[in-house]
Amino acid sequence: MDKTHSIHLEISGPSAMWTRPDTGDAPVSYPAPTYSAVKGIFESILWIQSVEVVPTKVEICSPVTYHTYTTNYGGPLRKSKLMNIGSSFQLLATVLINVCYRVYADVRLTRTPEGKLSEKTKVWTRSTLSPQHAYQEIFFRRLKRGQNHVIPCLGWKEFVPNDVGLFREETKVCADVNLSIPSMLYQSFSEGLLSKFSPSFRHDLKIENGALSYAE
Repeated sequence: MDKTHSIHLEISGPSAMWTRPDTGDAPVSYPAPTYSAVKGIFESILWIQSVEVVPTKVEICSPVTYHTYTTNYGGPLRKSKLMNIGSSFQLLATVLINVCYRVYADVRLTRTPEGKLSEKTKVWTRSTLSPQHAYQEIFFRRLKRGQNHVIPCLGWKEFVPNDVGLFREETKVCADVNLSIPSMLYQSFSEGLLSKFSPSFRHDLKIENGALSYAE
């Protein structure tokens, strides 16, 4: 049996938005990040095509506090009459504030067919005894140095964290957070960049003693 290679990090910031798809044009955040959001946080530090990051757990390390957030949206999803006069759409959302999480994941070889991997990736994979171990080593080295593949975010791109790094001694898990989540978005693109949009959901999830498990 292959050895499991695990990674983890701590991330915090003033605002976060883990959007519930069922809340429409006045979106509301889940109380904890989704599987795909956590995956994105890890891959913002290091993304290697031949390796897949599989989130396993998130720990909530600050009270779950909601806050009303208003912004002006000027993108292509506005109604045509607003676009014609150059007006923005005022978006009202319910976000989380003053968040802090500890997130965990395992690293495994990608399930992407070799024919869809780049030649550079194929060469690197063949020359590396354990791509999973290599990813783990490079990941923690980059995390300590503050290096990113892209800028991490807490859901929405504008919600940039104020700290991303190794676990801090003073951080404590909020063991009094116990919540039920009847339905939670799991992934929108099951195979990353190679996927078509195909959302999937998990049902009857529970945050127990401040922790949410993503395991099947």
